Amino acid sequence: MKHEKYIQRCLQLAKNGLGTTGSNPMVGSVLVLKDKIIGEGWHYKAGKPHAEVNAIESVRDKKLLVNATIYVSLEPCSHFGKTPPCSDLIITSGIKKVIIGTIDPFSKVAGKGIEKLKKAGCEVIVGVLEKECQELNKRFFTFHTQKRPYIFLKWAETADGFIAPKYKEDKDNSGRAPVWISNAFSKQLVHKQRASEQAILIGTETAIKDDPSLNTRLWKGTSPLRFVLDLKGRIPKNSKLFTDEQQTIVITYKEEEDTPLIIYKKITTTANLAKIICNVLYQYQVQSIIIEGGKQILQTFIDANLWDEANVYCGDKVFFTTGIKAPVLLKKGSKIKNNKGNTITKYIND
Repeated sequence: MKHEKYIQRCLQLAKNGLGTTGSNPMVGSVLVLKDKIIGEGWHYKAGKPHAEVNAIESVRDKKLLVNATIYVSLEPCSHFGKTPPCSDLIITSGIKKVIIGTIDPFSKVAGKGIEKLKKAGCEVIVGVLEKECQELNKRFFTFHTQKRPYIFLKWAETADGFIAPKYKEDKDNSGRAPVWISNAFSKQLVHKQRASEQAILIGTETAIKDDPSLNTRLWKGTSPLRFVLDLKGRIPKNSKLFTDEQQTIVITYKEEEDTPLIIYKKITTTANLAKIICNVLYQYQVQSIIIEGGKQILQTFIDANLWDEANVYCGDKVFFTTGIKAPVLLKKGSKIKNNKGNTITKYIND
């Protein structure tokens, strides 16, 4: 129980890195001496010191380290990357006891950090709150074990099960702009999630009809890298995706010349399209992505069973049996929030 208490604190610290660690995992670390925390830290940005380094540096009297125990939610690294190996620092600091939440799945670590610590004479305990530690870094683990990003599906649907009207003019909303089903509070939650994930993907029809920006203008944080499926090059060149100074990657059949802000990734077939898109995302080192629509691309990932979580925002509008039906998800969801008239249902693909 004592070990669990301190690993739980590691998890609390690690969560501070959500949305800022990039391709690196979220990691927390604490140093304990005589059942008292004497130092703690977390990894907050790729290329910056890791959690163990920050925890050790936070201890003013380094002489205390030789009798301290270090707790860390993820196995300390053993290789030189943008920063030196954390396992080496633990050893040179004189720390003799190391408690680890879970092994790192990254091939350059994957048990090597633990092995190095043991060879140096450290006592190492592994697997404390292991499931919780793996859940925290579900994006990182999925990327390294399944060779694809962790995939979130997201859409809004009306009370009568439609994702969009058949004709925008029917709803007095002509032109290239979305027909809003979710309310302002739900929109803010969507932007909050965008700030937490590395990338976002939409299809051709959504890009043409809604002209979205796919940024985090309603929430403080970094906007996700934008991907759009445009096989035949139908999206107008004056779209926000191509003109608002953020980078967009276009998955297409066509040969196009890249620009500083638009990168064209050519594919040759739509057979197993969801898998092909996942391969493209993996090439770009994307560990998490939100698939925002529309129905066709969402259903493509659902039918291929290539998704991990789905958030469905149900508004109180009705389209009276005319429109584009919402995707079909044959899973039992759990209502997580009633957001000022919008019901948010979460689905887990387990």
